[in-house]
Amino acid sequence: MKFIDEVTLHCASGHGGAGCVSFRREKFIPFGGPNGGDGGRGGDLIFEATKSLSTLLELRHKQHQKAERGHHGMGKDRHGAAGADLIIKVPVGTLIKDAETGEELADLTEDGQRIVLLKGGRGGQGNARFATATNKAPKFAQPGEEGQECKLRLELKLMADVGLLGLPNAGKSSLIAKVSAARPKVADYPFTTLAPSLGVVGYKDYRSFVMADIPGIIEGAHAGAGLGHRFLKHLERSGILVHLVDISGLPESDPFAAFEAVNRELALFSEELGGKAQIVALTKIDLPTAREQLETASGWFKERGIAVYPISSATGEGVEALLDAIAQRLWSTPQEEW
Repeated sequence: MKFIDEVTLHCASGHGGAGCVSFRREKFIPFGGPNGGDGGRGGDLIFEATKSLSTLLELRHKQHQKAERGHHGMGKDRHGAAGADLIIKVPVGTLIKDAETGEELADLTEDGQRIVLLKGGRGGQGNARFATATNKAPKFAQPGEEGQECKLRLELKLMADVGLLGLPNAGKSSLIAKVSAARPKVADYPFTTLAPSLGVVGYKDYRSFVMADIPGIIEGAHAGAGLGHRFLKHLERSGILVHLVDISGLPESDPFAAFEAVNRELALFSEELGGKAQIVALTKIDLPTAREQLETASGWFKERGIAVYPISSATGEGVEALLDAIAQRLWSTPQEEW
């Protein structure tokens, strides 16, 4: 399934039905009086979050969304039926903004959460409502109230407890495939992952947490290099970040410079994201070159007060210790230290 995380919609609630102008016409009753019914209200436009969806793909090809209008009133005091509400289902984590002003209108972060974004128009009153002692035969009725219209921008931010980040080909897809049932594409070239993927990681004591694999970013992403900053928004909802650093290229490549470059890109994207807690994992230690440079790499991070977790997604070495560190940060109370 194609991953779509942004879409623009033209939305409208239903117009109210018009009131009816009608008079009672029966044999032997020459002056029956008015009996025009009221129009029905227009349908509301409602957004509902559901965990059964993981992308905004369905809405990409249905960019015009309009609730049903109310039915008009009829004679014999028959009121028009209300228009049906339009319920638009979106993935959990969808942010709804006014496309013109950028104002945030709703943030749907829980399964089943609903919000009435556009109210339907009220139905007009029929002429039976306007009969008085001095005007027993009113020949007018109210038109229905118009519905509301708005251009909306929907942005999906994945709801994950843990977000994986790092340069392309740092081992993010391999790790999530190792610890969960997610099966992202794994290959030995950069930008294998072109869209985020989620995996549920089973932990001890029947606990579990959600991990997100985010496409790699490179230096200059804020200026559009690589995949740019498009997917960094998915890391904003993550409780903690796991920063994967590939040390298999030492001494030719500089993983320390890469680590700092990625963190600079996070800070350029948003101050909040740049300040999120990180766990650093040194990857691909099953490779001889990485094993030889492990002590050197660990020492660089230790000098800067950063604890590291050497892992191999291929053999599973060190993965359990990394999961323990993640779980401790996720579920420790504020009084506990980690």
